[in-house]
Amino acid sequence: MAEKNAKKINKEELKQKIVEVLKQIYDPEIPVNVYDLGFIYGIDISDDGRVHILMTLTVPGCPIYHIITQEITDKVRQIEGVSSVEVELTFEPRWSVDKITEEGKKRLRELGYNI
Repeated sequence: MAEKNAKKINKEELKQKIVEVLKQIYDPEIPVNVYDLGFIYGIDISDDGRVHILMTLTVPGCPIYHIITQEITDKVRQIEGVSSVEVELTFEPRWSVDKITEEGKKRLRELGYNI
């Protein structure tokens, strides 16, 4: 039993590592990472390291959906403690500029966007 507890993952620490990775993944059309754009609606981690990421994109039918979700899957899977990754796409609620983090808004302003 002690061995099982020793292998138990720290979900908060793992979530922070996942967020760090997500901040390195960019929408090819917008020069801000998917996390700061507000595309990530949720990150759930099971006790055995299975990760479920609920996300959105700017519009349904986005042609780069598979590129972004594959990059997320590939990079998050490399994090120690992650046993599997599932990325689920939703459009409820719809994405809006209100979902962009302050860091994302700052970056967009630096690039000349009026936000």
